[in-house]
Amino acid sequence: MDAVRAVVFDTDGVLLATAVRHAAAWKEAFDGCLAAWQHHVAGGGPRPFDAVRDYRDLVDGRSRLDGVRAFLADRGVHLPGGTPEDPPGCGTVHAVAARKERIFSETVRTEGVTVFDDVRPALLRLRQMQVACAAVSASRHARTLLASADLVGFFDALVDGADAAALALPGKPAPALFLEAADRLGTGPGYTAVVEDALVGVEAGRRGRFRLVVGIGRDGDPSTADALRAHGADLVLPDLSGLPALLGDGRP
Repeated sequence: MDAVRAVVFDTDGVLLATAVRHAAAWKEAFDGCLAAWQHHVAGGGPRPFDAVRDYRDLVDGRSRLDGVRAFLADRGVHLPGGTPEDPPGCGTVHAVAARKERIFSETVRTEGVTVFDDVRPALLRLRQMQVACAAVSASRHARTLLASADLVGFFDALVDGADAAALALPGKPAPALFLEAADRLGTGPGYTAVVEDALVGVEAGRRGRFRLVVGIGRDGDPSTADALRAHGADLVLPDLSGLPALLGDGRP
């Protein structure tokens, strides 16, 4: 572990307690469209969104568009792609993504954002250890949310959904977001650890050949830990409190 010089952190579910809000926004967005999609699926229409299983398996860690596509494919619903100008609705992939965006944005506006208690102590210790840190997210909200949580100063680099769009980076499980962050840190994947809670995220870390891929299983469910390992995590931690020791806390 002494070879790890930098850490790239996923944002939602690792640094910020926003995963539950994302899941709720996805459920409201999808379930509100089920009636409109009944003619796509025989036998009563598509099943409602499961905020635990479907969130983990289909949308967690993905961009909004990729999340919509994954859910629709799982339910056998076929929609046209539409355009980025589509208003929130149920008729196109872009419209459903915009619907989820509107719901999530309103939730954050009214309820704010929470940082997990273990995050600041871990980031402070990594800074003292001279381990460079980056935050990564497929969400365009990430930079704003990290700023509102007063976490931006802990990171040497940030790569979010706006960067991904500007650079045409493919979303997870492709490793492009993480590789971009490692390049900005100047360490490359060979000297960098990835910390993720999403299945597609740990898979991206594995595909990118990062030195270490750490899964975060905050729910304490053994099946979550098993799934993270199956998708590419080298090990699974319950939170970030043990990360500095894992990386060699004897450094200066």
